Amino acid sequence: MKLEGRCYCGQVRYVAEGEPIIRGQCHCRECQYITGGAPNLFVLMPADGFRYTEGTPKQFTRSDLERPVTREFCPDCGTHMVTRPRPSVVVVKVGTLDDPSLFGKPDMAIYAIDKQPYHHIPDGLPTFERVPPRR
Repeated sequence: MKLEGRCYCGQVRYVAEGEPIIRGQCHCRECQYITGGAPNLFVLMPADGFRYTEGTPKQFTRSDLERPVTREFCPDCGTHMVTRPRPSVVVVKVGTLDDPSLFGKPDMAIYAIDKQPYHHIPDGLPTFERVPPRR
């Protein structure tokens, strides 16, 4: 699969190639901050198939967390495009895809422990309090 996307202003573009590892819906408090309150839809992709094709994102990693992730966003418009939780994968934000319909639907909802009363998890969607065990 080939996913292409960009930030809101178009200064930073990317391509992610490979088989999606997970299509998810994240309810963690950090994602709520980034989205303005909603859960975050994402595609977990292999890092070796990801590259920026235009522009250079700014990175941010919190220093006060035990297992911080690195978030990458446009230095001009601030659009959060990617999270890097570990070197082998990238978390691509569905809202930044050129064709968001390629997402399809989530395989699971994660961090439901932080879910707000106004968040919706589709009936029957596998849901985890935090994250499922690694396969």
